[in-house]
Amino acid sequence: MNGPEIRVEFAPELHLFVPRARPTGAARAATDGVSTLGHVVESLGVPLTEVGTLLVDGREVPPGHVPSGGESVSVRAVERPQRVPGAPLRFLLDVHLGTLARRLRLLGVDTAYESTDLGDPALAALSAAEKRVMLSRDRGLLRRRELWAGAYVYSNRPDDQLREILDRFRPELRPWTRCTACNGLLEQATKEEVADQLKGGTQRSYDVFAQCRACGRAYWKGAHHEQLEAIVDAAVRRSTQGG
Repeated sequence: MNGPEIRVEFAPELHLFVPRARPTGAARAATDGVSTLGHVVESLGVPLTEVGTLLVDGREVPPGHVPSGGESVSVRAVERPQRVPGAPLRFLLDVHLGTLARRLRLLGVDTAYESTDLGDPALAALSAAEKRVMLSRDRGLLRRRELWAGAYVYSNRPDDQLREILDRFRPELRPWTRCTACNGLLEQATKEEVADQLKGGTQRSYDVFAQCRACGRAYWKGAHHEQLEAIVDAAVRRSTQGG
């Protein structure tokens, strides 16, 4: 685009996507009379998954608005908690977010994840087919038009990632109800039903078990349970307090 320019001001939360907008928080972009404002915003570096309200000269416009030279645009961040209408809230995570996937499952949040890299087209298609919110740090993936919905994961630390997603979407938490390995639902099981998965010490020391309906994996309160319980307690407390 090389036509008349518009001024685009970004909310502070979005500055990391637009280095050229620092330190003022604003950048200039050329218009061509055809490209939409959504396209212009993405061309400046911000995935539309992170964009809330768009204002042009103070009035709200949709991403399909075609800007004209001289307009002043304000790009606000997506509102929190974010509501995703049209389907139950559930997630799809890319290959780089395995720890976050396991922690969301620990909290009972429906979370799809593949440990192999399916590639952006397949992930976007899966998001659309299963109506799942795509979580990723890959901005290119989040720009794919076929996504059902998406969100950028800002942190690279699992503890912060979990807090971030819980604060942004406020999913219903049902701890200890999902398999952290496959996302299947857990049900109570007897020691006899899971005996083939137990070593001698475990068989002697534990009497309460659960088993995944989907993959058959057995669960009990083993050596790492206190660490997992701390993650669950912090998440539930945060959810109850509203962030």
